[in-house]
Amino acid sequence: MAFAKVKMKQLKFLFPLIALCLLLGTGRANAQWTVIDPSNIAQSIVNSSKSLVQESTTAQNMINNFKETVKIYQQAKKYYDALQSVNNLVRDARKVQQTVLMLGDISGYYVNNFKKMLTDPNFTSAELSAIASGYTRILEEANGVLGDLKQVVNITTLSMTDKDRMEVVDDCYKEMKRLKNLTAYFTNKNISVSYLRAKKKADTQRVVNLYGDGSEKYW
Repeated sequence: MAFAKVKMKQLKFLFPLIALCLLLGTGRANAQWTVIDPSNIAQSIVNSSKSLVQESTTAQNMINNFKETVKIYQQAKKYYDALQSVNNLVRDARKVQQTVLMLGDISGYYVNNFKKMLTDPNFTSAELSAIASGYTRILEEANGVLGDLKQVVNITTLSMTDKDRMEVVDDCYKEMKRLKNLTAYFTNKNISVSYLRAKKKADTQRVVNLYGDGSEKYW
């Protein structure tokens, strides 16, 4: 019973409607504190991406509009880095932490790779728009998983046993992991398209230089 209380206490720490207090700054005494909800972060990226798709008519428009998405992610990365540093968690609280961090990984796949794709001449504006839409759909699904996690950890809203609650935590973890793997697959497939197009023009080295060295296989 005492151990179960410890588990729920840690879950509520990580996810009191999943807000986490973070120390921002570089160790200064006057560093600011803020409360960040990762579901709001993900939704902001989704909203920004939808605007990107709807409002961008050229590759240059898309590059300019994508800067807002990058800005949101860079701010969010401070949260994910701080969450990564939280240690000494029991198993189920650790799964909550890892589930949220995987959402950060999905966002990172999107932002870091799509930023490169925007400079890749092997993609048309229409294709870039379709790729952005694909990432956005995955992010929306991932944010839905996070919503389920928020509901189950907020014990005041649901009449569930600890066992039932932990089963839902486990299911959310598995689904987020699936979406993370899907994002990696989606990214690599798109990069492979660029590589194959470059191969026809004997220009594969530029693709390798853009997306990674030979240790990262996309084709």
